[in-house]
Amino acid sequence: MRSLGRRRGSGRLVAALAVIVAFLLVFHRAVPNTVGRLGSLVETFLPWLGLTIPPLFALAWWRRSRLAALAALLPLVAWLAVFGGHLLPRDDAPYDLTVVQHNVSDENRDPAGTARALAAARPDLIALEELTPAALPAYAAALPAEYAHHTVQGTVGLWSRFPLSGARLVDIRPRAFGADWNRGLRAVAATPGGDVAVYVAHLPSVRIGPGGFGSAPRDESARRLGAVLAAEPLPEVIVMGDLNLTVDDRGLAALGPLTTARSTFAFSWPARAPVARIDQVLGRSVTVTELRTLPATGSDHRPIAARIRL
Repeated sequence: MRSLGRRRGSGRLVAALAVIVAFLLVFHRAVPNTVGRLGSLVETFLPWLGLTIPPLFALAWWRRSRLAALAALLPLVAWLAVFGGHLLPRDDAPYDLTVVQHNVSDENRDPAGTARALAAARPDLIALEELTPAALPAYAAALPAEYAHHTVQGTVGLWSRFPLSGARLVDIRPRAFGADWNRGLRAVAATPGGDVAVYVAHLPSVRIGPGGFGSAPRDESARRLGAVLAAEPLPEVIVMGDLNLTVDDRGLAALGPLTTARSTFAFSWPARAPVARIDQVLGRSVTVTELRTLPATGSDHRPIAARIRL
């Protein structure tokens, strides 16, 4: 009888854990961000909460607990409701543009090879971050002549098949950063479907330490970018960049009403074993119909390609 009591108690514990996981999947916005940016930390790795589901079923079976087994269905249903669409076959939705976004890394030892790999996807627009003065000539020389239209502002650049106009630096620098920190640009691409404002941005990195999820500079930079986007006069906008934000992170809301494809995970970082997509292609008054990860290059990020309908 004592053993049975312990099993029932353990079953209730497993059931409680299952309810917590299901709650986090569905109501992750309820996790406060006031202490250590815990909410953003959970949202950065939100899909990986699914890894807790098999152990929950295993514990329910081991404890012979019907309550725990039924409760373990809750996070399974929640995960499928949130991320199940990522597992479905891709549809061939119509699109007008193909774009590639890549943080090429300032330590990339093969910039020419990286440029050729990106061009092989035959995109219309190529956005690059962490461009260094030493490597920039190699990227420019390796990209085909069809990308003759380009602009580089600070450490970010945009190459285009279409004419670019109004290219300028976008100041998204956090107040505590030096004046040489320039990681944003804006240009207008004259696409066959009309003028589109294209932004390339590289928000500050985040760190996980004793104080929690260190995202304050990133969030400040995101708010500055969001203010620029809110003032953008053109209705159709494409934002590409290493935002150090996943699509589930509440910090993304600072950029305003932007959308992206949610049909695939397309994890981009770190390149050797990607666990999160912090490289993004977002749109306003355009539709990102598909996202996919491209093969690894000499960077610590993987490139992502997207299809866009104007």
